[in-house]
This record gives sequence, structure tokens and C-alpha cells, in this order.
Amino acid sequence: MKDYSKVKTFDELIELEHGKIGSESRNKYEENVQMFIISEMLKEARKEANLTQEQLAEKAGTKKSYISKLENGKGNIQLSTLIRIFEQGLNKRIGLTFL
Repeated sequence: MKDYSKVKTFDELIELEHGKIGSESRNKYEENVQMFIISEMLKEARKEANLTQEQLAEKAGTKKSYISKLENGKGNIQLSTLIRIFEQGLNKRIGLTFL
């Protein structure tokens, strides 16, 4: 069992649970976090647009099952597809920030 008694910040907790920045386990964790954020943003934007997954898929030129996978954080997505879904399907622009 891990010792959480010395953990004082969220960053310390993440490091204890998933390793130091740059480690394989930490990189996998960070990737999953980013996919979760994208999936929640997609789901929220689709609902705000009053579209079903099927309607969004049709507008974006993809399949409902693909939209469903993305919204559930289960699919891999290419940047070009993500842009097409948001811009053509939801009429929203995407901005990227590199840290």
C-alpha cells in the first residue's frame, strides 16, 4: 500500500500514483487525461448544438459509432478528424496550445 501521509499537493499525488513526468506510466496517464477532456468537450458541444451522435456523424462525414467511441474516450482520433468534427459538424473553431 502506498504511503499518502506526506502528500500535500495534487501534483505530489499524481506523481505518487503515476510516476514522474516523462516516465512511461505518467505519459500514459497524461494521454488518457487529454482524451477524457476532449471526449467531454465533444459531448458537451454536441448537446449544446442539439444534435444526436448520428446527426453529428452525418454532418462531419463519419460514423455514429466513431462519435460514440470518442465521447466515451475509447477511440483514437487524428487531428484532422477532430477539426472536421468540431468545425463542420458543430460549427466551432479549435485552438491548440502547446505547453
